[in-house]
Amino acid sequence: MKMNWLELFPEPIKSLLEHLPFSILDRLEEIRIREGRPLEINAAGEHHFLTMSGKLTFRVEESYKPGREDTHRLLDRISNHSLYTMEEELRKGFITIPGGHRIGLAGRTVLSGGKVEHLRDISGFNLRIAREIRGAADAILPHLIDKKEKRMKHTLILSPPQHGKTTLIRDMARQISSGSYADSTVKWSGLKVGIIDERSEIAGSMRGVPSFDVGPRTDVMDGCPKAEGMMMMIRSMSPEVLLVDEIGRPEDVEAITEALHAGISVIATAHGSSVDELSQRPAMASLMANQMFEMYVILNRKAGKPTYRILDRQQRAIQLSLPYQKGVDAYG
Repeated sequence: MKMNWLELFPEPIKSLLEHLPFSILDRLEEIRIREGRPLEINAAGEHHFLTMSGKLTFRVEESYKPGREDTHRLLDRISNHSLYTMEEELRKGFITIPGGHRIGLAGRTVLSGGKVEHLRDISGFNLRIAREIRGAADAILPHLIDKKEKRMKHTLILSPPQHGKTTLIRDMARQISSGSYADSTVKWSGLKVGIIDERSEIAGSMRGVPSFDVGPRTDVMDGCPKAEGMMMMIRSMSPEVLLVDEIGRPEDVEAITEALHAGISVIATAHGSSVDELSQRPAMASLMANQMFEMYVILNRKAGKPTYRILDRQQRAIQLSLPYQKGVDAYG
């Protein structure tokens, strides 16, 4: 796995991370920098602090604690020495860097008219590392194919944060677009896929070009709000399948409804642990009540082992609590 994100960190943090065994580095999901508090890593769901020598520990008193100089230098590198150019990112509270990696930010909010205008006094950082896992969708995708109509079923993928949603739909885009559906009985070629990548995480685009393999017949609307991006994609690129990550706002629901009525298959993700839980959210209630999705995929990860359940429109189990065939040890 390429680890270009290591170059982002100033010394001595970079050296501490480089001293980690490859078995840990290769499974890293999060690196948390909190000024004056322990440097923390998350590897495949297991959390550790780092000592001054780059060793793993659970003891706070043994851990390296980044100081103000560390956090200031990190922010300087992230912003390319110009916070002014990151005004929109600071308002949202995260920055996406090349490779689809996302850096969450914590600090003091500055309000304007009761809304967050931007962040200042930033002292907390969370680098969430994106991974491309070819075959992550192998076990799930065959259940989402309508072989009679030769299309993908409208599908909602649910899980709490960091359980593999983004990794999964990234591989779905690749397989659907290339026509490799992990199902030997599917004989038709790839479909036209449109990805709405508001946070630049799914495709990891750089200057509009995906850095991940999302398939040969895939178009990406990068850095665009989901609802607006879906409508733009429908009007301009005539997709057969739309993929969108982390829906939840009323405008997202409206755009998805428009896509469904236009005959476009929609595969979306949302935060949640059950369909019933999602039905309690005002913005999502209409989608759930009208059974707009034909299939639900519920991801979970207990003790670091990813599992999935697949339900149909009536929430009847199609597949129940099975492990991924290839494993998903990346955030979602």
